[in-house]
Amino acid sequence: MAAPPFVAARVTPEMKTLLRTVAAREQITESALLRQLLEVMLRGSAGEGFPKLEAREKVDRDARLSVRLAPDDRILLCERAAARGMPSATYVSVLVRAHLRNLTPLPREELLALKRSVAELGAIGRNLNQIARAANQGSMPSGSGREDMRAVLRVAEGLRDHVKALLRANQTSWERGHTQTNR
Repeated sequence: MAAPPFVAARVTPEMKTLLRTVAAREQITESALLRQLLEVMLRGSAGEGFPKLEAREKVDRDARLSVRLAPDDRILLCERAAARGMPSATYVSVLVRAHLRNLTPLPREELLALKRSVAELGAIGRNLNQIARAANQGSMPSGSGREDMRAVLRVAEGLRDHVKALLRANQTSWERGHTQTNR
């Protein structure tokens, strides 16, 4: 794979210092800042006889994106990713995708746990239907059978409430993150 074309320019020492300062403030390299400035300039000039640049760049699925983080932010990222049971890069990827597409992401393990819970609720519902059928046909003892049904109903309600709380907590954690602890 060939390297992309290279552009060079000579600038005054003051301009170089200013470029370095702005790039540091933006936490990007000087080259990345120059590339951004060129893109803005060229896109703005597209209507003035210059060739129009593609609004969407071709994105390779294996394309990498580098992000610089302050040390404290990196620590928070690692903690939050670990709390989700995800590698940091996957966590960032999920966050970016969720932000771009306005989604509330649900990590794979949490989704599988919810699917298992839903399957269990389905099994409980089928059992309740069988118990209700038997009760309507008079083939169930009235005393202990009613207590068993109440117990199953409490379990189903508890599982339902737990799943609702899990979904609320998931949405809140993606919107606000974990609460920061004093360091």
